Amino acid sequence: MSADNGGEGATEAAAGAAARLQKLFEGHRLTPTQRRIAHCMVRRAADAPFLSSVELAELAGVSQPSVTRFAVALGFDGYPALRRHLRDVTPDRGTAAADSLNEYQQAVQEEIGNLQELAAALADPAPVEEAGRLFAASPVLPVLGLRAAVAQAAGFAYFARKVHPDVRLLDEGGSMLADRIDGAVRAGATVLLCFALPRHPREVLDALEYARSAGLTVVTVADSAFAPVARHTDLMLPAAVGTGLAFDTVCAPMLLGRVLLEAMCDALPHAQASLEAFDAKAAARGLFVE
Repeated sequence: MSADNGGEGATEAAAGAAARLQKLFEGHRLTPTQRRIAHCMVRRAADAPFLSSVELAELAGVSQPSVTRFAVALGFDGYPALRRHLRDVTPDRGTAAADSLNEYQQAVQEEIGNLQELAAALADPAPVEEAGRLFAASPVLPVLGLRAAVAQAAGFAYFARKVHPDVRLLDEGGSMLADRIDGAVRAGATVLLCFALPRHPREVLDALEYARSAGLTVVTVADSAFAPVARHTDLMLPAAVGTGLAFDTVCAPMLLGRVLLEAMCDALPHAQASLEAFDAKAAARGLFVE
């Protein structure tokens, strides 16, 4: 008897999840591809809140960018936001594996999902390779990151200085920021790299607008292709952040920064020689204990 009751409960839960999804999709003008995704989610209603964009794309037989566009068509700023919404309104998975994890484990699982989405986006390496060529061709490379994005910008700048002749970290706002952008332009800068993470400071938008007016091409690593900085960016490279803890987790933006470093090294003719020269000097100075 208890097994039958359990089966009926599971059936009711699945029906409720499907009904919630149907209601979410109502009133939206969807393309045939987007309707295919919606149909797949309804069929897999119980699992839908826990699928990565890559998994959903495979199940629906569409591309991962199609899943992102589908989420945007529903009014979300990307698939991670849609998935969070579905999890918030789906309390029916109380005994499922996801709910057996504590909040710290759930945060790690969310970051794993973000990294999987980044891996899928990098299936097309052209945008990253273009950014690497832009950085390599610029005699001066300003790297902007304010508030929450300071660590990402500083990490990129630290490693970039080992191979690029002139990397300038812009990690403080205020009235001097425009002066530092002007200084980079006078020294020959043609591109600016920005790391932009929530919450997005207004002065970052102002700085990017100013940089473009000064003739710089702006490349931005942001949490979403629809972040506020998008309208001031020439080449947007999205990498989702995790929101399950008190402070956002940013594994994907950090890794994307390292990928950009690799692309820049590939485009710099003397990058390997520069790294070898640094290692030789570091060894002579006893810089590291290893």
